[in-house]
Amino acid sequence: MTEIIQSTRPTPPGVSEAELDRALEAFAAAIGTEKVATDPEALQDFQDPYQVPGTATNVPSGVVSPTSVEDVQAIVRLANEHRIPLWPIGRGKNNGYGGAAPQVRGSVMVSFRNMNKVLEINEELGYAMVEPGVSWYDLHDAIEAGGHDLVASIVDVGWGGVVSNTLEHGLTYMPYSIDQAAHCGFEVVLPDGDLLRTGSGAMDNNPTWPLYKRGLGPTSTEMFMQSNFGIVTKMGYWLMPKPEVYMPLWLRLWDAANLPQVIDALRELMLAGTIDMRPQLSNTLIMASMLSSRAQWYDGPGPIPEDVIDTIAKEMDLGRWMMRFALYGDEAVVDHNFAKLKARFMRIPGVDIKGEKYGADQWETLPNPHEQVMIGVPNNDLYKMASWSGGEEGGHVDFSPVVPLTAKHAAEAQQLMVEMCAEAGLDYLGGMLPINARATTFINVIPFDTKDPEQVDKAYSAAKRMVARAGKMGYGEYRAHLSFMDLAAHQFGFNDHAQGRFNETIKDTLDPNGIIAPGKSGIWGTRMRQEGFPVIDERFPLD
Repeated sequence: MTEIIQSTRPTPPGVSEAELDRALEAFAAAIGTEKVATDPEALQDFQDPYQVPGTATNVPSGVVSPTSVEDVQAIVRLANEHRIPLWPIGRGKNNGYGGAAPQVRGSVMVSFRNMNKVLEINEELGYAMVEPGVSWYDLHDAIEAGGHDLVASIVDVGWGGVVSNTLEHGLTYMPYSIDQAAHCGFEVVLPDGDLLRTGSGAMDNNPTWPLYKRGLGPTSTEMFMQSNFGIVTKMGYWLMPKPEVYMPLWLRLWDAANLPQVIDALRELMLAGTIDMRPQLSNTLIMASMLSSRAQWYDGPGPIPEDVIDTIAKEMDLGRWMMRFALYGDEAVVDHNFAKLKARFMRIPGVDIKGEKYGADQWETLPNPHEQVMIGVPNNDLYKMASWSGGEEGGHVDFSPVVPLTAKHAAEAQQLMVEMCAEAGLDYLGGMLPINARATTFINVIPFDTKDPEQVDKAYSAAKRMVARAGKMGYGEYRAHLSFMDLAAHQFGFNDHAQGRFNETIKDTLDPNGIIAPGKSGIWGTRMRQEGFPVIDERFPLD
């Protein structure tokens, strides 16, 4: 096992400074000097924004910014030749899971911020073809500029990337969001620089590439999601026809003890198709974090007391839990479904529901950012959540297991998070985002002040303990922060970690030099394991 030595200048494992310089020169000669940067100012963006300032260790040695697929192929081939690990990012805004930082110190970032074209929008068939640097704003603006009668299912904060969010199994909200149904067809640069198209794209000039997810034989698309088996350079994304009526809805629950009843009612209504989108359930504090700061309510040590949370719930008119959701379609259908779901939810004590119908000419000017998001209008207003603790220098780390959408499992997951946040002296900001009608993510946003090293360590340590405890309960994360990807992957231990061994076999076969995103989702490959990875936090051993 090679000892991992961190010099002042970040260099990749097993690569000298001179060898790194030769590789960077080769990148510049191949794609242009203006597309390669190594200066500290350029690299500043490629760190975890929520680490204690000045403490970053997993930092890159350089960044390459391709503008074409051919550039990406050249970068990958040269990285193989010089044994330089690459870390691709779309927009680098996945801040609650590590931001734009690489997993391995000294990696060269592949930034797609300059490959940000919406290549095609097809109104007849309802899809877009996008490059990996396209943001939710870019896609929305292209739809509007073209006058298309279409809308995209988007995320809460519009500055993120369409492709990168999809590859991370990221959650959007409109009907095509269910089970991440919107993506269809990838173009991928493989670790040897070869070019692959998945599904029907494997056939020359096949018009169903962005329409039909499969082809003939095994379907490889999912292999390139949350993996390091290749770099996605194009993606098809389905768009929904604009509905006649959009009705955003809000359910408030004033007695948290009745949350299990809400969960069971929601499952019934989603299974029946009455609710055909992804609702978002949030407790008082997570809603308050998008509208205010912690210091406005409580400035004492430890978690916010229950009586203060009650005050927040009443003064901000939030309830103890709030669910945002929506109906879409012809007005008669919307009215019918609203009557049905209202009758079901109102059987639960302490529940109230409100909503209003809107036509397409009103969506862009809706005053509520939550209601904009659920109809595909991007904004960054909800990013305020990150400043709950510490103001502008606040941060958060997210723990997000998947559990069955039942009262029993939701109660177990919530109890785990409440208890462990209390043990760590941290606020409990909890939410649920159903993946489909049968399973849900249960997200714990753990906030902290990045100026307070002790608080940061408490937050990350609590998240790691939650990963291990949830794993023992049979709950695995749907995505994981860089700092505990290995721990999260280790929880998937069936048959002596058969899935992990399978992934490592694929990695070594496709990428024997281990150049594409080593460590992503706990997949390292033989080369990096021989270099001493993964580096395990001794407080949280993989046992």
